[in-house]
Amino acid sequence: MKLCIIGAGAAGLCAIKNAINYGFEDITAYEQASEIGGTWVYTDEIGKDKYGLEIHSSMYQGLQTNLPKEIMHYPDFPFPEQEKSYITAEEVLRYYQSYADTFNLRKFIKFEHHVVRVRPLSKNNAWEVIVKDLKSGEYNLVEYDAVLVCNGHYNSPLIPFYEGQDLFEGKQMHSHDYRNAQPFKNEPVLIIGAGPSGRDAVTDIQYVASNVTWSHHMEKLSLTKFRDNVICKPDVSKITKDGAIFVDGSYQQFSVIIYCTGYRYTFPFLSVDCGLTAVNNCVEPLYKHCININNPTMAIIGLPNFICPNQMFDLQVKFCLEFISGRRKLPNKEEMIEDLENVKRIQLVDRELPRKKFHHLGVGYHESYYESLAKIAENT
Repeated sequence: MKLCIIGAGAAGLCAIKNAINYGFEDITAYEQASEIGGTWVYTDEIGKDKYGLEIHSSMYQGLQTNLPKEIMHYPDFPFPEQEKSYITAEEVLRYYQSYADTFNLRKFIKFEHHVVRVRPLSKNNAWEVIVKDLKSGEYNLVEYDAVLVCNGHYNSPLIPFYEGQDLFEGKQMHSHDYRNAQPFKNEPVLIIGAGPSGRDAVTDIQYVASNVTWSHHMEKLSLTKFRDNVICKPDVSKITKDGAIFVDGSYQQFSVIIYCTGYRYTFPFLSVDCGLTAVNNCVEPLYKHCININNPTMAIIGLPNFICPNQMFDLQVKFCLEFISGRRKLPNKEEMIEDLENVKRIQLVDRELPRKKFHHLGVGYHESYYESLAKIAENT
């Protein structure tokens, strides 16, 4: 059975390792970059790479994990012992490199290979995958029995629309292109968003900028102590040529806007025939947030957020491989759709989450999700 894995970041490496354990002998992972690690690989480059492709990594200098290493590791491969729990991005990358080397995963990876198109074939539920060898420029068409999509979701910036956005005369950028604070020395800066990248950007830039206006709506952050040049504001109402008006009616001037506003789920290589849609960050129809209900020999690994990533990747991959390998039989399509509708009721009705947070789990919900996967993956 031929298995295609798209991506060799945290999810992709986990997929390779588990596929080996499940007895798959013909495994190919395609990685656009020249090394493993996905978004954990730092580069000074922004925009497009030497092949004209969008830079995948969103890593910035000085990043430390916002989860302790004790809950970040794969179940069978702990981080090296050390006193500190919150570690650097470089240490995380070394962990993935060690994981790949320990289990001899690199031989399954084709580096600098860009997946152009994936589409289902009517015969034998197979998949046609078109891949470009970036070094040679050659295109190859390969057929596979199953596809695991592990392309990550921190590479396609989400920039919300604001009235007047196109009139702003200063610089606008997304945190995807943020590398360090130095370019903002002596500049008045607006930072929009209070997720991990927003908090890190404010923490760094406050020491070099003339002032930092921080627009967010998280009440708890108001208790955090920053320098006197950090001004907290509510949500932006309108952008002007040299500043912004906020929802409380106040106005502030600045020369730079940094959008720390998250990312979009994108799968530009999937044909319409794959039967998946990604609208407003809700990918469907998926069984258990991963298996493509319309074409169940395809799975998307790593969609849910507010989780323990590597542990979830491991569970999702094992869950999917149970069915792809033929060890277990999937519920029929109607049953999977019924399960999806129940998830929608919980997420969108009971929890009253907006559609854009459909894959948001978090405390009280990720545990039950893990349990539902583990029952099938025989990890209870």
